[in-house]
Amino acid sequence: MPTTRRRRNAATAVVEEQAAEMDEEQRQEEDHAQDQEQSQVIARLKFKEPLSWTVGKAIPVAELLTRLEKLFKELKDYEQDFVERDSLTSVANDLVQPKLLDHRDKGVRAYTACCLVEIFRLCAPDAPFDEKQLQGIFTLIAKFVLPALADPSDPYNTQHSHVLDSLVKVKSIVLLVDISASSSLILHIFTSCFDVLSGSSKASSGEEIGKNVEFHMTALLETLIDEAQMLPDQVVEIVLAQFLRADPRVLQGSGGKGKKSSPVDSRQSTLLMKQAPPAYNMAMNICNSQPEKMGRYITQYFSSVIMNVSGAGSGLLLSKSRSKAKAKDNEETDSEETSGPSEANLKELQKAHRLARELWRATPDVLQNIVPQIEAELAAENEDIRLLATETMGDMVAGIGAAGPPSPPMLDPAAYPSQSLQISRGPTEYNFLTTPNSPHAFNTVYPTPYQTFLGRRNDKSSRIRAAWTTTIGRIILTSAGNVGLDDTDESILLQYLAAMLMDGDEKVRLSAVEAIDLFSFQDFVLKLGKAGGVAESGSILCNLSERMKDPKHVIRTEAMTLLGKIWGIAAGAIAEGNERVHQLFAPIPSRILDTLYINDSAINALVDDVLFDSLFPLQYPPLKTKQTNGTLQKSRSHINGDSQLDRQPDEAFSADKIRVERMLLLVRDLEPRAKKVFFAFQGRQTGNAKVMDAFLRKCEDYNGGVIETNEAEIKKQLRGLIDWNAKTLPDPAKAVEDLQKFAKMHDRRSYALIRFCTALESDYRKVQKAIKELTKRIEESLGSGASVLDTIKHLVWRASIIFYNISHVPAIVDFARTDEKGLSSTAHEVLKDISTQNPGIFRTHVKELCEGLIQQAPSAKQSNDPSAVDTLKACAGFARKFPQEIPNDRKFLQSMVNFALYGSPPQAAKYAVSVLMSGPKKEMHAKDLAAQCTKDFQYGSPHFVSELATLSQLIVLAPVELENDIDAIIDIAINRVLLTHQPNSDICSEKDWHVHPDRHLQARTWALKILVNRLRGLPPATTDIGEVAAPVYKLLTTLVSNDGELSKTEESPKPHRIALRLQAAQLLLKLSVHSKHLDQLLTPSSFNNLATIAQDPTEKVRDGFIRSLMKYLAVGSASKLPSRFYVPIFLLAFEPAEQLKSSAQTWLRARTAALQRARDTTMEAVFVRLLSCLSWHPDFDSEGDEILGSVPYLLFYLTSVASADNLPLIFHVAQRVKTVQDGISEDADAVGREQANERLYIVSELAQAVIRRFAEEKGWSLQAWPGKLSLPADIFARMSGHEKAQEVATKQYLAEEVGERLEGVVRVWVRGKKRKAEGRERREAKKKVKRQTEKGEKKARAVRTPQKRRRVESEDAAPSSERRRSGRTKGGTSYVEQDDSEDERDMERWNQSDDVEEDDNEDEEMEKSSNGEDREMKGEGEDGEDGETEMPDAEPETKRTSRSRTKVLANRSMANGVAQGSTGKKAAVKKGRTPIPISSDKESDTDLSDPPESEQDV
Repeated sequence: MPTTRRRRNAATAVVEEQAAEMDEEQRQEEDHAQDQEQSQVIARLKFKEPLSWTVGKAIPVAELLTRLEKLFKELKDYEQDFVERDSLTSVANDLVQPKLLDHRDKGVRAYTACCLVEIFRLCAPDAPFDEKQLQGIFTLIAKFVLPALADPSDPYNTQHSHVLDSLVKVKSIVLLVDISASSSLILHIFTSCFDVLSGSSKASSGEEIGKNVEFHMTALLETLIDEAQMLPDQVVEIVLAQFLRADPRVLQGSGGKGKKSSPVDSRQSTLLMKQAPPAYNMAMNICNSQPEKMGRYITQYFSSVIMNVSGAGSGLLLSKSRSKAKAKDNEETDSEETSGPSEANLKELQKAHRLARELWRATPDVLQNIVPQIEAELAAENEDIRLLATETMGDMVAGIGAAGPPSPPMLDPAAYPSQSLQISRGPTEYNFLTTPNSPHAFNTVYPTPYQTFLGRRNDKSSRIRAAWTTTIGRIILTSAGNVGLDDTDESILLQYLAAMLMDGDEKVRLSAVEAIDLFSFQDFVLKLGKAGGVAESGSILCNLSERMKDPKHVIRTEAMTLLGKIWGIAAGAIAEGNERVHQLFAPIPSRILDTLYINDSAINALVDDVLFDSLFPLQYPPLKTKQTNGTLQKSRSHINGDSQLDRQPDEAFSADKIRVERMLLLVRDLEPRAKKVFFAFQGRQTGNAKVMDAFLRKCEDYNGGVIETNEAEIKKQLRGLIDWNAKTLPDPAKAVEDLQKFAKMHDRRSYALIRFCTALESDYRKVQKAIKELTKRIEESLGSGASVLDTIKHLVWRASIIFYNISHVPAIVDFARTDEKGLSSTAHEVLKDISTQNPGIFRTHVKELCEGLIQQAPSAKQSNDPSAVDTLKACAGFARKFPQEIPNDRKFLQSMVNFALYGSPPQAAKYAVSVLMSGPKKEMHAKDLAAQCTKDFQYGSPHFVSELATLSQLIVLAPVELENDIDAIIDIAINRVLLTHQPNSDICSEKDWHVHPDRHLQARTWALKILVNRLRGLPPATTDIGEVAAPVYKLLTTLVSNDGELSKTEESPKPHRIALRLQAAQLLLKLSVHSKHLDQLLTPSSFNNLATIAQDPTEKVRDGFIRSLMKYLAVGSASKLPSRFYVPIFLLAFEPAEQLKSSAQTWLRARTAALQRARDTTMEAVFVRLLSCLSWHPDFDSEGDEILGSVPYLLFYLTSVASADNLPLIFHVAQRVKTVQDGISEDADAVGREQANERLYIVSELAQAVIRRFAEEKGWSLQAWPGKLSLPADIFARMSGHEKAQEVATKQYLAEEVGERLEGVVRVWVRGKKRKAEGRERREAKKKVKRQTEKGEKKARAVRTPQKRRRVESEDAAPSSERRRSGRTKGGTSYVEQDDSEDERDMERWNQSDDVEEDDNEDEEMEKSSNGEDREMKGEGEDGEDGETEMPDAEPETKRTSRSRTKVLANRSMANGVAQGSTGKKAAVKKGRTPIPISSDKESDTDLSDPPESEQDV
């Protein structure tokens, strides 16, 4: 019988442990005498019944069970060391007989095992069994007793539990390790224990396995591991397999070789475990109790796996440098050996790394020798191994186990109350498998491997960088496994993640976006928000917004969808005034809408998806079935105390008010550039609705393909509408196919549903239900309905009344009145846009608007609220289109009269007059108002400006009714306002521009409008229009040429002169728009003077004038400006304000592209007028090199208009100039006419030379133009004779040296653009992002950006703010390249309306201009996809020396105190370089193409 000292020590330890556990109180109560007597008596076993039998005389099972039970009870009652061991020998020999150990009855086996473990206890430390008998005993325990514990309902479960309990307490399990063939039994015991805990947790009765079983099994296995000298490899694999059970991807029986397949615990097959499974806990406790020994076993396992992988190829786990050295020494190595690990080996390695992840979460102490091995893999040459190591170490840092990261949060932008207001919600449901948990800070325990891991961000493989990016996102998300990151480490990781969003490889950028998608809204605020908001350059949110312009559509989609959801959720907190959330996320809608400027149909469709799914969800707020708004909100108000949640819906349209609040929040925070897109989007809806209606009518005529008459015509018209709609969608070919399927479906109910969506009278709920039903019908009707549905959905969205819905008007008005949440100004802005875009929406609510105006009506002693102006404008717009629906009751009309007489600001009076003039009592009101305004008119009275505004509007809307009062009105405007000396005590003459114009300036402005509106109100057939208009034109041209000054004796304040000069120029444009007869009164000489406004010293003047030009020249105007008014825009070559310059050039390119598609040569023909204007330009100088000063104008024209196709025509235009004479100088003497002709011919030859050089640089052929072209007779005259024509044709007016110097100027202008384009191509080819460099630094292959210009000027030079083109040019030549960001300029959208609406807009522009606001007006956009979209890189400013000015310029210079004639000096302009993010942010020359007005337009 084997006995060891270890066994004796174990038995002694058991005795001491039992003595310590005895209850002290019970021991004191026992009879001391009996205890003493018992301790002196050694008992003998009383059991004498036989337990063995002979063949043929077997003991019945019942009898045998009775005997075994009796024996067990007797043995159990004996105390250890107080029984005679010799008396146990007989029963011990009987119990180990195979007849009992292998008995078929489980009860017999159970009691036999109980008796044996009791003998182990009583005979400790020397068991009365030999090695063979011990093997049989432990075989019984391993194969029958332990597996039986899996069923708690077993009738002998108590006996089985007793065996386990005794083995643990007595530690008799140590006898197993002394058996020579114990390995198989140890393996069997481990297998049985883990099978019990990892199998079915419940028996048929539903009773669970007791916790004591798990505890005792764990202690049993811990004892075995502690006592065993060496564990079998299979045992280690079994233990490790329990950790892989946390991975739902692991199949049954994957524990290792030789492991018995066992059923997987049902709780391990789900990701919603609330606690670790018992088998997992047992393995974890085993490893934690024996970290050193288990660590050695686990390290051996990893080493064997790694060796198997490394054996698949030489140098797979070597570092890159060592691998290269080894490859050099073994050049003849077979290529198959270095090809990489096999698929099977790689799978095994992946399994080992998943195990490492889980071990870090459960028992990190066993990984001390494994982490360095993973660190070595990070530098392996094989990419798959590096990838696996990167993912593993990243997940270990993040505390993510084999089951993977937690599921992404559900971001619901349509939820109400908003998720952003539910910060203090209860804890989310605990998920054991996916809840990140790191027991230690990885970067603290293993600093060197952590730094090695961070270095993988620069890995040459994009796969590695993408995986690294994913893990970095997880680390930030989980706060390093909920251990926490210090501020420094977190800041570094945020910087790395932001940089990965700008990586040159698309996989890395996509991984970065997907990593951010795992963050919840609170994580965005508390974690990602630490790096800054969307508006902060270089932050994660800012770089994420840049990805919305990514060249790859999948990245754009992911980024835009995520940002849209984030803002949709943040809207709730923004509405409640959360400044932090507002700072972080408010610019998101602006960034989303800005992408429309790229003019890509795929992006446009994506913006539609985000707009109606996230920013303004169609189902927002969600309403439960059979539940009113009040019930809904009351049921939710208990969530927390935020006002959004507690809001009580007093009105019936509370859901509409909630939507309106969100819409106003969206509009309020939009940047000006994005706001134009939003309003243009609403303006486009009307046209889209018309096209949709035309399409539906043609579908009805098509009748599913069964056409009775006009089949060819109907198909042609239907195909035209389909083609037009398809062009606006990402895949036109697929869209055509989808729309044809929809037409063939011929579902009349679908037609009706779409018409519900576009009808003005449809409320929001009706539109919402119609879209929902339409979606369902298409899905049910078409087998491949998904594509058709997506196509129809976008078209319906664009044509539906969603934002400007009749249901929203009352709420908008309510916000405008109450200024709730500071949304009043935005509500007024929206009302104003509705009145312009679609005033019919007010039809249902016009009474409410009018009642509000009645309440706000002013009086002689009480002023009105300034916010009433927007409501008045809305009513005025509605009254023009639906005059019969405006109330005619006395109270309302009297309130309009009060607004006309006492309204403030003056625009209120103007709109009130418009409302009155649309009513049936127009004549009465016109005469009464005129009489009250002209009678006893006194300059400076409290309401004299409002009276002037009223007269201005009356004179254009009721010219016939005011025929008798015209003279009095004109007298007031001229003699009592314009020519009246005005006190300037309240005027700061030092400022160039008044932010808030004073009453005197407003009075002069309205007086000028009175004079102009007098001409606009004249009937078209007026014969003496020239006589009436001549004084007005003289007055306006005097203001233009005389720097806004009318008085000959006194000087007006400078801000007044600047504002009046701009006003005069804009009014001249308005007159030219109104009538061709009036336009003819603007002589060529006056026109040239007017063109110089584009180069006014004040930027506000230049900006307002150019934008008015673009507005009136836009397509869609009922009566637009003549083509000669394109000329002033081309004078922006030296414009210092890049925003204005680039915007104008983008607009010119779009106009050119649109006209070319219409086969219109207007832009080419206008070149001749530009040449004439340049010859009369005050800065023109034909002497020496000064002639080069005109070259930038020509190049600006060519880069805006010229293409390979139209350049021959432009060259022909330049040539034709030498076949005529100047017609502007006909009134001059012979010398003056000859000088004018010479200037004209010099400009012509200069233009020809520039065009030749331009064509050479572009690589375009310059062929002869075959057509004929007539030149304008108003600026040119015929040659005096053939001899004169021959002389001019043969004479060279341009000096040869000028032509030679011209080559360099054109080359720099053109090639600067080419160099930038090539640089961009190189960057895209290399897919590399460059860091932004400091100003002035130079780095190879970076995009150049302009630096701030420094000018070196003479002492007598005027300030830059007071100089025109000559003053702005420098004495030297500078070719400054533009940044790519300067190429991203908007294509302005210019809306047009009737004359009165234009007058309204003009007044608003003047008001905004006076207030220093952005005055970019909306209008018709052009599709510029055929035009150039690249801005020129260099725009040279040629050396100039200003010569003497004309009289007009001299007067202006004197007024500004500018000494003319000074010569500029060269300016030093440094060329800096800065990188750009890899993104498709080059904008097209247009933003939004308006739909045609009818199907005939299509």
